[in-house]
Amino acid sequence: MKKTFVKWTLLLFPLYALLIGLYLFYWSDYGVPASYQGTAADPGTFMTDKQLTLSENYSRYKDFLFFIGIPLQWLVYIGILVFGWSRIFKDFGEGVSKYKAVKIPIYVLLLSCVTWIINFPLDYISRRLSLSYNISTQTFPSWMKDQLISFWLDVLIMSLLITVLYVLIQRFKKRWWLYAWMLLIPFIVFLMYVQPVVIDPLYNNFSELQDKALEDKILALADKADIPADRVYEVNMSEKTNTMNAYVNGIGSNLRIVLWDTTLNRLTDKEVLFIMAHEMGHYVKHHLYYNLLGSIIGAFFGLYIAYRLLHVFIRKWGAGWGVKNEADIAALPALLLIFSLLSFVASPIELTISRGAEKAADEYAIQLRDDPEAAIGSFQELTVNSLSEVNPPFLVKYLRYGHPTMMERIHMLEIHDDDAAASP
Repeated sequence: MKKTFVKWTLLLFPLYALLIGLYLFYWSDYGVPASYQGTAADPGTFMTDKQLTLSENYSRYKDFLFFIGIPLQWLVYIGILVFGWSRIFKDFGEGVSKYKAVKIPIYVLLLSCVTWIINFPLDYISRRLSLSYNISTQTFPSWMKDQLISFWLDVLIMSLLITVLYVLIQRFKKRWWLYAWMLLIPFIVFLMYVQPVVIDPLYNNFSELQDKALEDKILALADKADIPADRVYEVNMSEKTNTMNAYVNGIGSNLRIVLWDTTLNRLTDKEVLFIMAHEMGHYVKHHLYYNLLGSIIGAFFGLYIAYRLLHVFIRKWGAGWGVKNEADIAALPALLLIFSLLSFVASPIELTISRGAEKAADEYAIQLRDDPEAAIGSFQELTVNSLSEVNPPFLVKYLRYGHPTMMERIHMLEIHDDDAAASP
């Protein structure tokens, strides 16, 4: 099994990388369709030749790393099973303690360490790429701090989830997926509630918006949109990135309206207000709750399919992996592999829904603000600032983009502006 895995990996992975490279660098057309040329959506009207070249190159390299990372994750999980590392992790945990509350978290920690180390080079290359194109400004110590926070946070959450999951698998052989789903619902809601006030501050420093005049304008906009907010938060992101962002997230009393300082520094007040109107559109149209509902529905089907496939995997390859049955913690990489595969298969559907939600938020923002000039200017500045590809290749758009392309978004705003100008 080991030789077969190594042989096919050495044969297929480089071939896959070659085909992806050819697709992104030679077979894809990043040009502007004739119908968009000369319009506000044409990057040639608001970007220099140098910026256009940088945008194309950066996008190609960034997309290449993304597509390389997808099968790499699958290969890591398979390799850990094939080479018996999963069994070693399990034996080590059992040597420390017989209690599930101890041995399963130890297994999760060991598995996480190995996967983190294997994926680290790709993460580091991605960081260097962002630095070289002046997207990232983050120092290596700061970047490593964020990496380690994410690592330990993931280990903590995953240890809790996996311990509960394997207790259910052991006790309820045929219904564990259903009980796991039922317990997952309040956990997802809890994470959504605490993220703005507990998780996000672990990575960045939040403070009240210093520009009180702008805060009053944003709160007036929130009041007009019936959003219960009494302050706006500013987060210091300029020490990490040159990109811009703003968002409204959280539920209940933990609702937060947040602006990155990079957004404040690079956009006019009118442009900031349009961006905030867009984010408020997500709240008003209940996209946060639709996302929650989508996660719950997706988890139901995902857990059921995983239950079915895990049994097939163990029956066919379990002996070679040293895995006894589904309740064996050594089978965890197989379960994570299934979840990853299901997530990849579902991603085009999720992204299509997300693009629809983003379009709806754009439409709401233009109705709330009715300032197409500021709207177009904000999107153009976002494009230049992040070196966004305004017309990505087909695979990139449908496997990466949760927003309509910038070309589509600016074109929609320009049509609205023309319609408004033509109205009597």
